Amino acid sequence: MNRLTVNSSSMNHLCLLAALLGLVCTQAAWADRIKDLTSVATVRANQLLGYGLVIGLQGSGDGADVPFAGQSLRSMLNQLGVSIDGTLSDFDAGVTTKATLDVKNVAAVMVTAELPAFAKPGQSIDVTVSTIGKATSLRGGQLIMTRLRGVDGSVYAIAQGAMTLTAVDVGAAGSSVSTGVTTSGRIPSGALIERAVETAFDKSDVVILNTRTHDFTTTQAVVNAVNDKFGAGVAKALDGMSITLTVPQEISQRVAFMSMVENLEVVPGDESARVVVNSRTGTVVINRNVRVTAAAVTHGGITVKISATNEVSQPSPFSPVGAATAAVTNADVSVSEAKNAMFLFKPGVELRDIVDAFNQIGAAPSAIIAILEALKRAGSLRADLVVI
Repeated sequence: MNRLTVNSSSMNHLCLLAALLGLVCTQAAWADRIKDLTSVATVRANQLLGYGLVIGLQGSGDGADVPFAGQSLRSMLNQLGVSIDGTLSDFDAGVTTKATLDVKNVAAVMVTAELPAFAKPGQSIDVTVSTIGKATSLRGGQLIMTRLRGVDGSVYAIAQGAMTLTAVDVGAAGSSVSTGVTTSGRIPSGALIERAVETAFDKSDVVILNTRTHDFTTTQAVVNAVNDKFGAGVAKALDGMSITLTVPQEISQRVAFMSMVENLEVVPGDESARVVVNSRTGTVVINRNVRVTAAAVTHGGITVKISATNEVSQPSPFSPVGAATAAVTNADVSVSEAKNAMFLFKPGVELRDIVDAFNQIGAAPSAIIAILEALKRAGSLRADLVVI
């Protein structure tokens, strides 16, 4: 039988190798791709907006109370060759009055969409449709041809299609069940792109990457990763957010180069210490970089109880003549204060210790919010306190 002999020197080398492998694996586990940390400056989406009509509703449209819905319908019908003079003549009285279109199955809507970068004519995008009048539901409606314009006023897409609503709105005699919003819906692939947006990606001499968060450490890590892969000077940092890349001039080579760059992995810098508090839901999120300096905290509430007793007062035998029975209310007021123990934060305490301290006193979310605000005011909380 063969036996493996390992001396102390070999064992030390193996331990060192294992430690280095563990370090490399740990760093790789925390590494992110450049495409997840940055965005190309000239590659961006554009917002589109349009005004249109949704038809085919079951009496849930705008009706006569929204005049611009009728005006839009009249204008559309005129363009289709249907003449609507808009007057009613009373031949007996000799009076001519303006007609009002009372179409309850039509709703005036605003249509919004997002035009992705590099989108080409003929491709389709999703659109969102929302009422702007008195329509109560768009369920079962059909958006008719609507022009979607950009900020420059040019038409970039045409939207049309059947509405898709996930909301539920059920009415019954004397009751109503409503879940979600029935006055807004979506049309998947409801708009066809008619015009592309020009970008400077294929024309500029350099490409600029912008990190998604302002962080000098992350920016320098991206620069180092690119230069290590393609050579010194290919990437240069402009500031804590922007990086310039020297790219090939031929467009296909430029695309291939950007593909390799965006898949490089880097270890980003740690986020700054931050505590995010949602006062409406009581949600508190504390990241791992939060520290607390020396502080002593106690949190307790004062409870005030007021009890009232209604009694009847009868006149005594020696009361004056005419004394009557009277109702008397006796009030008893008591004040009590919870005796919660004070806990101590030592200098440089970490996130786990903060959570353990809160759990020890059984603090509710509202109490945690109050304690964090007090620690920030006292100068002991080394973090940004963000209340949303």
